Amino acid sequence: MDWNIAPLLADPSAWAALIALIIMEVVLGIDNLIFISILTNKLPEHQRTQARRIGIGLALAMRLVLLSTIAIIVTLTVPIFDLGIVGSPDEHGNPTFDTAFSWRDLILIAGGLFLVWKATKEIHHSVDPTPTDDVLDKKQIVVANFGATIFQIILLDLVFSIDSILTAVGMTDHVPIMVVAVIVAVTVMLLAADPVANFIHRNPTVVMLALGFLLMIGMVLIAEGFGVHVPKGYIYAAMAFSALVEGLNIWSRGAAQRRAAKNAAQAAKT
Repeated sequence: MDWNIAPLLADPSAWAALIALIIMEVVLGIDNLIFISILTNKLPEHQRTQARRIGIGLALAMRLVLLSTIAIIVTLTVPIFDLGIVGSPDEHGNPTFDTAFSWRDLILIAGGLFLVWKATKEIHHSVDPTPTDDVLDKKQIVVANFGATIFQIILLDLVFSIDSILTAVGMTDHVPIMVVAVIVAVTVMLLAADPVANFIHRNPTVVMLALGFLLMIGMVLIAEGFGVHVPKGYIYAAMAFSALVEGLNIWSRGAAQRRAAKNAAQAAKT
């Protein structure tokens, strides 16, 4: 890994790599931002902005710490054990999933399971908010507190940070480019955090859509952990299409409300 900055300033390919990496880091940060928005929206209103800033600040700190130990991070992709189980071969005769697991694989699987569990739990409480006799389902425990929210953000920050850094390593060998790209991407997240969270809060149906995104992202992380590569373009294209459909629904509901208000005003005049 190259830490030398001076030659990069006059290298057009370095600037191109920086722009590409910034775009990639911003796209990857969408997952993290959605998760932070959903968690912090459950806090009292006066704590939400602070929790988002702390969560995103921790994401930046974690990424920079990982970059400082880049030599160790690269070794996370080295297999540490092999189950020795081969799935049904595909059309090329290769196993359908990888049986050798690295630390990265285990982290992705654990993070994916956590996301699936968290999204499923939130969907359950959105559909059936009535508290039960189960201690884990009591309403007072469902209401998030500041410390628990920050702890959950830290857990997912770790998963997304490792995935982000390993993606950066695959795109460039220059650490300064990675550092600048990470700082710019996290700054974009910081600026977008409040608008995104407020939009999700104002539109309850968007919460369910965002939880669906988290569920899908969790399954993708698990698949990646088992060596099944899912092209990110497909995932983000599906998310963009779903967001477009939901945007049309929001526009339609707004138009209907405006028509109803106009009709009510006309009726009041007569």
